[in-house]
Amino acid sequence: MGSLVLRLDKSGFPMEWINLEQAACFYSKQQVLWSLGDVMATLHGGISRLTGNQSFLDIAPVIAIDGILHEQSHRVPALTNSALFARDRFLCLYCGEKHSRTLLTRDHVIPRAQGGKDSWTNCVTACKTCNNRKGCQTPEQSNMPLLAVPFKPNKFEYMALANRNILADQMDYLAKGFVKLNA
Repeated sequence: MGSLVLRLDKSGFPMEWINLEQAACFYSKQQVLWSLGDVMATLHGGISRLTGNQSFLDIAPVIAIDGILHEQSHRVPALTNSALFARDRFLCLYCGEKHSRTLLTRDHVIPRAQGGKDSWTNCVTACKTCNNRKGCQTPEQSNMPLLAVPFKPNKFEYMALANRNILADQMDYLAKGFVKLNA
């Protein structure tokens, strides 16, 4: 899969990752209000019979699109295992070991059997061994303390988690919206 373009709404809020063809459509419809970053790709079109010149379109890595602002698009998307594992950096939050995706599971800190919700703040990445050992108990009940507190990423953080091949210009833009923790 090639590089993706970070699509923003007209206020600069991240919306989604789009492919080069989708970005080209926005450019050709003149819906790109502004862009950031060095050209990431140049798409070549046909050759003009009048001038003999080939048309081209330079695509930036971050583009803001004109259109109606939708409040619901500012919410963080649903919890997925891919995003959860990326948030927790592929570490089991019980034993602290890094694992491949196939050896990881979603664990509910407060088990669903005890009324726990399937939410960003109640789910952590766990290796299969630790998840089985913990069972339907809380970390306290199983004497397996968490190594980090689960958190709900904001949309900027989520967009960074959702793409494995982020370009520097895209990460620079997204990082400005990351929550800063006091040390």
